[in-house]
Amino acid sequence: MKRHVTALTVAISFLALAAATPTPTLAQVTAADIQQSVHLQDSWLYLTRDVADPAQWVPGGRSFTYRKTVEGGFNFVTYDVASGAKRPAFDHAAIAASLSKASGEKVEALRLPINSFSYTSEGKAIEFGFSEERWRCTLADASCAPAPVTRQPRGFGVVRDLKVPADNTPHRSPDGKWEAYVENFNIAIRPVGGDTWTRISFDGSEANFYDSESIVWSPDSTKLAAYRVVPGYRREVTRVITSPSDQVQPKTIYQLYPKPGDPVDIDRPALFHVAGGKGRQIAIAETLFPNPYRMSPISWRKDSRTISFRYDQRGHQLNRLVEVDAETGAARTAVEERASTFINQGSPNRQFRHEVGGMGNEVIWMSERDGWNHLYLFDGRTGKVKNQITKGDWVVREVVKVDDAKRQIWFAAGGMRPGEDPYLQHYYRVDFDGRNLTPITTVNAYHDVAFSPDMAYYVDTYSKIDLPTVSELRRSSDGSLVATVETADVSRLMAAGFRPPEAFVAKGRDGKTDIYGVIVRPRNFDPNKKYPVIENIYAGPHSSFVPKKWWPFGYQSSGDKTIGMQSLADLGFIVVQIDGMGTLNRSKAFHDVAWKNIADTGFTDRILWHKAAAAKYDWYDTSRVGIYGGSAGGQNTLLALLFHPEFYKVGIAYNGCHDNRMDKIGWNEAWMGWPIDESYAASSGVDNAWRLQGKLMLVVGELDMNVDPASTYQVVDALIKAGKDFDMLTVPGGGHGVLRSVGPVDYGLRRHYDYFLKHLAGVDTPNWNTMPKSVPGGTVPTS
Repeated sequence: MKRHVTALTVAISFLALAAATPTPTLAQVTAADIQQSVHLQDSWLYLTRDVADPAQWVPGGRSFTYRKTVEGGFNFVTYDVASGAKRPAFDHAAIAASLSKASGEKVEALRLPINSFSYTSEGKAIEFGFSEERWRCTLADASCAPAPVTRQPRGFGVVRDLKVPADNTPHRSPDGKWEAYVENFNIAIRPVGGDTWTRISFDGSEANFYDSESIVWSPDSTKLAAYRVVPGYRREVTRVITSPSDQVQPKTIYQLYPKPGDPVDIDRPALFHVAGGKGRQIAIAETLFPNPYRMSPISWRKDSRTISFRYDQRGHQLNRLVEVDAETGAARTAVEERASTFINQGSPNRQFRHEVGGMGNEVIWMSERDGWNHLYLFDGRTGKVKNQITKGDWVVREVVKVDDAKRQIWFAAGGMRPGEDPYLQHYYRVDFDGRNLTPITTVNAYHDVAFSPDMAYYVDTYSKIDLPTVSELRRSSDGSLVATVETADVSRLMAAGFRPPEAFVAKGRDGKTDIYGVIVRPRNFDPNKKYPVIENIYAGPHSSFVPKKWWPFGYQSSGDKTIGMQSLADLGFIVVQIDGMGTLNRSKAFHDVAWKNIADTGFTDRILWHKAAAAKYDWYDTSRVGIYGGSAGGQNTLLALLFHPEFYKVGIAYNGCHDNRMDKIGWNEAWMGWPIDESYAASSGVDNAWRLQGKLMLVVGELDMNVDPASTYQVVDALIKAGKDFDMLTVPGGGHGVLRSVGPVDYGLRRHYDYFLKHLAGVDTPNWNTMPKSVPGGTVPTS
């Protein structure tokens, strides 16, 4: 580790520049300056070597795969544990050729559009996201095609797309003798190989049907359970492709898109006894699950005597683990969770439950009931806490493994180590009774750990913003090092001028809580100048966002052209990112700031952080502060200008979810609650558009499938009605990632830079309309 720190001595010393009386920076910038920033990330992205992404184990557990930087791009490597040998995970050139042919997009072998992938169960193919679809490539012949859709799509998980047939493949019983499926909205069974189906339900209809994908047999093959469904409201969002590539006339597309307040599918569990091929339905009272937002898949206990499922009540203030007696249909609460604000639904890792031994006598349950996210052991019969497994002013971030036989849990957590950044992730093991808490990772860094299927080994990939990535293979039994898999070489990147950002901490609104962020200076930083400040904001309550890993070239796609904070800083700005209150991975009270108040966005903490930086650094100019962000960050950007115009003067908002009533149902009801009330209007960028004082540019992609583009247009309508001046860029064919690359040479980036230069720095920018035609093709003008 010593040599990694030594390699960055020059970078760290960069942060210790002497202060002097600053003078404002108003130097002119040329087209060449802007083009250099536009292309900075491309020119730097491939300068590192052996920066490894987190590993994943190949099915069978004898090897693992990871992606790393190599000359010219990235490679996926498979490491054999027994021999230590490395080999390509697949034929990169063949995969690129096949993917290019199948998708119609040019794909390069060293720059595959794959951040990460998952192996199919047998390990003969990989699946990954590409071009807004799920793709599958077989490894033997490198054949790529869109992955088969095996389940009925659901609008944000809560409304089934009934225009797409459900998977009605018969479900075979564990003893292999019977199979069940849905026939004319009802459940039917037959002997395997038989010709005649016997219907065992008769109350199903188009408006109250049995879901074939939910059918589960009991382990003893004498019973089955399924959900019967009352369909929710089919809201569709219409989008117009104004400039299609294959025809002159526009096209129209439709998306199933439930929004806050819309009726969702109502799932009701149903039980049947089917021994001997005769069906008998067992009635289940619905008292304990009257108003579901979502029900978890039904699980059978090992003894076939009971089923269980998790009930998330609409509004996310009540969760129950419900147990149903398979003989009588009697339902009871095994575990209950209540909250006066919200039970966190925004992160799937925070919805953990485990029924010990598959019997339900004991349940491991994740909860924030003591003010921090922790694990509890419940008595599944009485519903009472047997003991709190983890405890303290820190958070469990994810449960990795539960070993019922050893009564041990492996988990990731943050904030347990005194003196460390609480957002750094470490791994631990603990007994069910809370004893023998054992750290697995120890280096002061952010850790991503992948355990082998048999838990004999783990791959620890760790880094910090000023510590390049190291990947190690270790034994789980004692943590001993088996091999150093990769050690990042960043010498060429450092020689090109990269310097890590400065981690900066200041007190929040309560005067006690630490607020964490980073500061990025221009590469030609002069402490004698005064620099305008730009905040890169993303303050969704579903996570935290300030970078903690090696930054910014690890853990990202080779094709990613996200607006670089360094690129912007090099044009004469200080660029920062901050995690204020209302975001995840701190205490429950820290997170609850967002409850029914998305408009808060932690701005009080952010402004105090800015002022603390200005108090320390004379070159930090809080009289000129701009802000930008996309999606939730686009919403945050607009709200900054509307509610804090005395501080934030210029903003660029990309594809913002500007009104929580207009956006997707799950994300917004998770924090703003249900039913819809006045808090939605209070946080609305539409209803508060009249407040605008600063300079605002709105950017929207017409084909955004994540946030309804109408959210931005409604802001525009309100601004016009209020007589406000603003700027707008609509991108034909642009999606949710419209802030990345628009046009042949990052038109969107250039517009982004121009806007802040003109309106925040007071600098004239080139007249791009008079530039030679060769500029869009990549030729950089000299003046």
